Order: sequence, then C-alpha cells, then structure tokens
Amino acid sequence: MIKRRERTRQLIELGGLVAKAGLIELTDDDRAVILGALGEIAAKLRSDNREQVILLWRRRGKRMFENSEVD
Repeated sequence: MIKRRERTRQLIELGGLVAKAGLIELTDDDRAVILGALGEIAAKLRSDNREQVILLWRRRGKRMFENSEVD
C-alpha cells in the first residue's frame, strides 16, 4: 500500500513538472507530442554525452524552479 502511494505521488509530481514546463499549453495538450518529446529526452540520455546533457538540463531546471512561484 505504501509503495502504491509513493508511486502515485511520484506520477503526480512528474505531471506537475510537465505542466510547469508549459508543455501542456505549448502542445495544445497533445499527448503524442509530449510523449515524442520525452522519447527524445530518453534518446539523449542514452547517448555518449549523457553527463553533459544532464549537467545542462539540471542547471536549466534549477533556474526554472528559482524563477517560478512555489506551488
């Protein structure tokens, strides 16, 4: 039961990140587009420059959190 709640919370938080990034509005809530974009992210994370990509995205993400209101 606890694992299920943790998983549900994780999924809700990840959905919040999709919303915070503006992807819902930018894609007109087209889930195929959002999934395709997430697939591109996964492909980059499988590449040889994985660590560089993670470093770049982490910096951008931290700036986005700092520049937005806390939900």
